[in-house]
Amino acid sequence: MGQRCGYGVEVIYGRRLSLIRITLTMDIFSPAQSLADVIVNNWLGVTNEYWANALNFFIYDTIKIGLLLVVINYLMAIVRYYLPVERVRDILAGRKWYGADYFLAAMLGTITPFCSCSSIPLFVGFVGAGIPLGVTFAFLIASPLVNEASLFIFPSIFGLKMTFLYNGLGILVSVLAGMAIQKLKLEKSVNPAFLQYKTRQDAIKENGGRKVPLAKKIAVWRQDAWHITKEIFPYVVFGVGIGALIHGFVPKEFVENNLSAADWWGVPLATILGMPLYANSVSVLPIVEALAGKGVPLGTALAFMTATVTLSIPGLLILKKAIDWKLLSAFVAATGVGIIIMGYFFNLVKI
Repeated sequence: MGQRCGYGVEVIYGRRLSLIRITLTMDIFSPAQSLADVIVNNWLGVTNEYWANALNFFIYDTIKIGLLLVVINYLMAIVRYYLPVERVRDILAGRKWYGADYFLAAMLGTITPFCSCSSIPLFVGFVGAGIPLGVTFAFLIASPLVNEASLFIFPSIFGLKMTFLYNGLGILVSVLAGMAIQKLKLEKSVNPAFLQYKTRQDAIKENGGRKVPLAKKIAVWRQDAWHITKEIFPYVVFGVGIGALIHGFVPKEFVENNLSAADWWGVPLATILGMPLYANSVSVLPIVEALAGKGVPLGTALAFMTATVTLSIPGLLILKKAIDWKLLSAFVAATGVGIIIMGYFFNLVKI
């Protein structure tokens, strides 16, 4: 059984019980995990394994994503205050970058160790700062798709060649999906409430043209950050709640049994089955290994994993607050097609 992990992880893979340890300086969310353990085990005394897993998941992820939401929204409020939005927009939209802007956004996504839900506040901040929509989606897709699991755990399970291919294709899918979304020109599909904030010029004008004191700046930043946080957080709770129920009550055998007999339709089916779940790729890897061990083609197993970390329904529910159905559908379609192509690629190519 795979355990939820952050920067320091300890995962037991499948039935062969091989222990893999990754230790990176500090797990910044370990206090939240400890608190969730205390609440579920000591305060509530939950003994049912399914309910315990679901409640633990809900408490931990609500705290984690809530903290990220507050911190990122506050930082982005400061960035938006000082950032010359029109200049940034003109630089990115008015020059030919030949795809370099999408690539840089995808690379930024690879070094931010966030799940799909945790990436959304940063996505909203980028959109509000005037970054082109397709570029922000390249980041949003790459952030959960190419992550600590694919970079550090993959080599020990699938080898270096597989690791390079998966991460390379993951970045390519992120870039191409972002470009496809940009071509649709759906900027008006972003919730306008997230694009309303005070710039430095606005604050100076309200202050009678005089320099704005630090106390007023902090008040402006707090107001902007709280405005976005209160809009999104109820959807975080709702989305994480659904993910917690699925995480606690849907056994991995259900997925294994439904994919083990699959043929050509296995990759699309794996993508669809992965979407209702909500987990980071470290947590899904035990299922991927179990699927591969049962004879499920590797590409099919990877399609399940990538759909889980990139297109989870809880994550989509949170994202829906920031964008309308048209843009959300475009995001799901572009990313889903990319995942299916990746799955077929790894099924056809013998590594």
